[in-house]
Amino acid sequence: MKKIGILFGQERSFPQAFVNKVNELEGTEIVAEFVNINKVFQGETLGYDVIIDRISQDVSFYRAALKNAAITGTAVINNPFWWSADEKFFNNALALKLGIPVPKTALIPSHARPDDTTGESFSNMAFPLDWEGIFGYVGFPAYMKPFDGGGWKEVYRLEDAADFFHKHSLTNQHVMMLQEEIIFDEYFRCYCIGGKYVRIMQYEPRNPFHLRYAVEHPPSSEKLLATIHDYVIKLNQHLGYDFNTVEFAVKDGIPYAIDFCNPAPDAEVSSVGQDNFDWVVETAAKYAIERAREHVSGQDNLTWGEYLKSSIVKPGARPVIKLKQEIQKQVPENKSPLKQANTTAKKPAGTSVNTPAGATAEQSSGTTDKKTSGMTAKKQITANGTGKKPASDKKK
Repeated sequence: MKKIGILFGQERSFPQAFVNKVNELEGTEIVAEFVNINKVFQGETLGYDVIIDRISQDVSFYRAALKNAAITGTAVINNPFWWSADEKFFNNALALKLGIPVPKTALIPSHARPDDTTGESFSNMAFPLDWEGIFGYVGFPAYMKPFDGGGWKEVYRLEDAADFFHKHSLTNQHVMMLQEEIIFDEYFRCYCIGGKYVRIMQYEPRNPFHLRYAVEHPPSSEKLLATIHDYVIKLNQHLGYDFNTVEFAVKDGIPYAIDFCNPAPDAEVSSVGQDNFDWVVETAAKYAIERAREHVSGQDNLTWGEYLKSSIVKPGARPVIKLKQEIQKQVPENKSPLKQANTTAKKPAGTSVNTPAGATAEQSSGTTDKKTSGMTAKKQITANGTGKKPASDKKK
């Protein structure tokens, strides 16, 4: 019997409905339950063929446990290694490469220096930054939000440069993005499950939270919906997310991808509404069952995105295994250090194969700066952009 688990935090309606749906659809050869963890040993399985992850972004212990589960063969949804590496600013850059419209966005260093750094840690950062160029590129009004955040936390609307410097001074150690405001005519939030199942939902982010899916007018055109559908598939297949949402702000008929790094998207019935809730429960259950059926014990069962897969072996590059074989061909068998020690053939003393020199743990850990982002090259850039250090700016 194969087993599907769901790992979750404070949410209640989706996890229970998901388990019920899987057991309703299967229940004999495949069963679902809440994940139960009482110990985690290195390289040992948690006992699940598939785990739906809804909480590890907030609980580091769970993220580490899921990586360990993945290496034992569990299909973790979403891939915990990629989720750990991904962030919103990279998402925007990838969307541009894929030809998907996104707002103009600039990366902004944190206002306060990271822990265990000094002004000397930022030797490669210009002082001051080219604020005129940054503001000219993005324009105002604009939005500022964490480059790797979510849940509408630390999101600011900015009217002008003075407003930016004031609100940026409140962000402490968060690395931020400054993003062009899109004055939209329509807005959509889209579930994507398995990189193939899409639910396009009308959405109004300016409404109170419980009314954001309550939109009275219909979408403007079927052509727009088809374009959004294609963009959702393309983004999620390249990112490698099994369970994600993508948001689009539509201006003058053009859908701009606004936010598409939501690997634990809202699925509570009280916010998404009954119809959307029923769809996401059933589709997630069916997809988890698909993955359980495809699961092969003892091998990697994770989803890896097209971006990462295409980066491993680039066009024209020699695969690693082929390169290894070529190296072996260049070394006669009797010149192996091990075999040479057991042969009577007379060879000069220096003919053993040279292995690449590797840095020791002590050598590779010799850096003194644990993090390298910040607002300064030598000093702290302040809210007014002058470089004078405010009295309240203390090293953490």
